[in-house]
Amino acid sequence: MEDETTKLTVRLPKQDVEFAKAYARAHGLTVTEVIDRYLRRMRSREPQVLSAEIEFLTALVPADVDTKAEYQRHLEAKHR
Repeated sequence: MEDETTKLTVRLPKQDVEFAKAYARAHGLTVTEVIDRYLRRMRSREPQVLSAEIEFLTALVPADVDTKAEYQRHLEAKHR
């Protein structure tokens, strides 16, 4: 069963709208799908304990990277 939908008008800066459209197009999605996925992700997350800036930066690291091991290698190289 499909969830009931409703229309929403949102006013954003033009550059944000253009970015959203380009992002959606590049990923084979509609802007509505991008927003829907983002909101679902927000709802499913645990309460945020990190600042928004830290959350953003950690999302840039690929999931398959062992961050603790990489940091250890960094420290070893730095203090040689």
